[in-house]
Formats: sequence, C-alpha cells, structure tokens
Amino acid sequence: MRTKKSFYTSVLLIIGILLLINFLSTDFYIRFDLTENKRFTLSQATDDVLEELVEPVTVKAYFSENLPPNIAQTRQDFQDLLVEYASLSGGNLVYEFVNPNEDPQTEQEAAQAGISPVMINVREKDQMKQQKAFMGAVVQMGEQQDVIPFMQPGEAMEYALTTSVKKLSVVDKPVVGLIQGHGEPSTFDMQQAGQALSVLYNFEDVPVTDTTQISERFRTLAIVAPADTIPDTHLAQLDAFLARGGKLLVALNRVDGDLQNAFGRSVYTGLSQWLQGKGVTVENKFVTDASCAPVTVQQQQGPFRVQSRVQFPYLPILSTFADHPITKGLESVILPFASPLIFSGDTTVNYTPLAYTSEQSGTSNAPAYFDIQQQWTESDFPLSNQVVAAAVDGNLVGDTYSKIVVIGDGDFAINSRGGGQPQAVQPDNVSLFVNSIDWLSDDTGLIELRTKGVTSRPIDQLEDGTKATLKWLNFGAPILLAILYGIARAQMRRVQRIKRMEVSYE
Repeated sequence: MRTKKSFYTSVLLIIGILLLINFLSTDFYIRFDLTENKRFTLSQATDDVLEELVEPVTVKAYFSENLPPNIAQTRQDFQDLLVEYASLSGGNLVYEFVNPNEDPQTEQEAAQAGISPVMINVREKDQMKQQKAFMGAVVQMGEQQDVIPFMQPGEAMEYALTTSVKKLSVVDKPVVGLIQGHGEPSTFDMQQAGQALSVLYNFEDVPVTDTTQISERFRTLAIVAPADTIPDTHLAQLDAFLARGGKLLVALNRVDGDLQNAFGRSVYTGLSQWLQGKGVTVENKFVTDASCAPVTVQQQQGPFRVQSRVQFPYLPILSTFADHPITKGLESVILPFASPLIFSGDTTVNYTPLAYTSEQSGTSNAPAYFDIQQQWTESDFPLSNQVVAAAVDGNLVGDTYSKIVVIGDGDFAINSRGGGQPQAVQPDNVSLFVNSIDWLSDDTGLIELRTKGVTSRPIDQLEDGTKATLKWLNFGAPILLAILYGIARAQMRRVQRIKRMEVSYE
C-alpha cells in the first residue's frame, strides 16, 4: 500500500515540476548550443545592437504552415531566434507570425511588403505536388522598414536579422569611398559588396583628379582593380589621405588573364611600386594552385562538340586563413589570376598575412599562354602557403598611424564591368571585402555574424582518415547506442527481479 502511495506521490511531483518548468520557461529561455562554431549562440554584436535600441522594433514574420519537416524547421529556428531577441532587448523587440496562405488578402499583403513566395515540392498521398511557400519577414522601426525577402534554410539567420535591425537604428553612417578615374569599377559594378556595406556605411564613388582633393569626410577608401596608370599626383593624394590617419583597401591586379584568348599579361598601374614603399611587394607572377576552380571548355568528341568542366589552377580556391578579424569564419575564397605578396618593409610597420594558397601551389611568370588541356602534376606545385592577402599598419606616411589591406587580385568582389552583364560573386569573396572595410574602419562588430553560417564544406576535401571516421560514426553510433540501451535495460530488469524475490518485497 505504501508502495502505491509513493508511486502516486512521485507521479504528482513529476507533473508539478513539469508544470512549474513550463510556467517559468515563458520568462526564462535556455538552450544549449553544441555546434562547432556556436551557430545558435547570439554574439556580442547582436547583444550590443539590441541594447542600444531607443525605439521599439516590430518583426512581422510571413511564414507558411504545414510545410515539409526540413523546411518547417526554418520557421522554428527563426521563432527561437526571435524569442531570444525579445528577451535581450528588454521588450524593445516584439514579433508576430502570419500565415500568408490563409487567405488571398494576407498573401497580397506579404507580396506588397516585398516577400515573394517560392515553390516547393510536397508529397501528399503518394503524389508530388508544388506548394507556394512564404519564408520572409518585415522589420519595422517607426516609419522605417527593412525586408528579409527569403530566409534560406541553413543560412545564418542572426546576421540577416541583426543587420536589418542595425540598418534601421543607425543614424549617421560613415562614408566609405571607392576611388575612380583609372579604369576602376564603380559602386554600381560591386552591387553585392555595396549591399553588405550599406548596413553600416554609405558607399560612394570618389573621382580623383589633378584639380580635386580627397574630402576629409572619408574615413576609409578602397581602390579596386585599376586598369590605367595612376599619375604621381594622384598617388600623392593617397599619401596625404594616409598622413591624416586614413585607412585604405587595395585590391590590385598585378597580372591579368584572358580566357577567351588563353593569354595572361602583366598590368602596370604604378600602384605596385607605391605599395613597395609601404612594405608590400605584389609580385609580377600568377599564382597557381592544385586547389582551384574549374572552367568550361568545348571539346570535340566525334562529330559533336561538348562542354566539359576542367580544373584551372590559375583560379585558386583559398581555404587557409590567419586568425584575424578580417578572415574569421571564411571557408572558401576564389581569387582569379592572383599574385603572391612579399613583405618588403622594415620594423617600423606591422605586416600580417591574411590568406594563403594551399600546400600544393606554384607560380607562373607573366606573360603566359594558358593550356586549358594541360595535365598538371605534383611537380607543377612546388610551393606552399603563399601569401595572397595581407594587412600593414603603423606610421606608413609621416608620424600618423594608418592601415592598409592589400589583396593580390582586383576582380574577386566585382559583379560587372562598365554596366555589363552582372555575375554573382560567391559569399565569402564579398565577406573578405566587407570584413576588410570593417577592420579598417574599426567597426568589426558584425564580422563574426557575416561569416557565421557554413558556406562551403565539401566532404571530398576532407582527409581520407577523417572521412572514414565520420562514415563509421554515422553507421556505428546508432547501433552502439541501441546495444548500450539494451544492456542497461536488461540490467535494470535483473535488479528488479532480484528485489521481487526478496521476502521483504511488498
């Protein structure tokens, strides 16, 4: 009798504890993040943005319901994120979820807000059908609003949401200038980078001429892929800019390649000689790397011409980076027709390598003729970990502290040239450019968010031992857990049988 009473008491206690936990969970939100890069732990940058809110922010999330589990998880992840934001903001951020598929009026409201539906495949009664799905949000502060048109499953939601809030809350944005006048791309030609920069900065073209001076309202400048010779008077303006503590990003083509004519050449602008005086030599060579991107070539197969993808070592894929705010979180950057960098300064400046080639790399002198069909061997890659991006800081001109980031390729973040057909730039390339601006401008808060989502982690680039370990873990772990559970359950039953056999058992 006592045993039954104890049993009922235990059940009531457990129910009471669960109810208490459920009640307290409305005010206290806790979850454990066991991911490698803490993808589900809010960063200090987000904390700072939410604490500095002076006006309430409303997030209206337009998410369809009854979606397949792998896509529905995105809605749950976003809702969990909003719960944490609301808690951190001290009530300054509120949110609601709306299902646009409920009625045509709500669907039209979502479309007018800038959230377009996507078509997804849904299995229903052994049949595949397409369903319209909304997965976006509108962030509003006062009369201003910003739209997150589509929340990509698996992407870094925190960056999208925090940057949207930051964009609305920043009042006076500093200006970042893109130098013009020597064949450089304009801000229009760098749309992805410009969009990412727009969160914290105004990104403007800066014409440099013999009769103008660089305005003092610019705290950071970028000079990207100049094609023409830069006059000494213009280089003197850059010196004057650094002498007053300015910061400069230089993305330089010391060599350039033409795939259509299979030819590579040197590019002379005078900027490489100017950089030598600051402690960085950009070599007149092409970097080649066994880790590289492919190009599409036409090949003759009998009477037909077919297109195939061929690895092209002149398009190195970088995956080795320094432990530095600029490169934190980067996984894969492509620098087409890049040049290696060498430190040529002295102890008066600090030189920090940022990005390296792989352990199997080499160089090729310019000019060069490209043989797309060349069979590359290990002997073609005798070098390793060549520096292709670096930062220098110190008293670069006069007695004033300044900073320069140098990248041995000018085209890595350009979408188009002169209004031509734009091409997408891969996300880590954009992050490298924007992170450099952030570090130069001393605004590094959002760097870790920008690169928080996993962008590229192909399993075929893992070592054989690592792949084998992961395979056996995936295969063996469930079986091992089932066996351990069976052993534990059998042991518990054995102990229970022994107890029942005792004379004193009731």
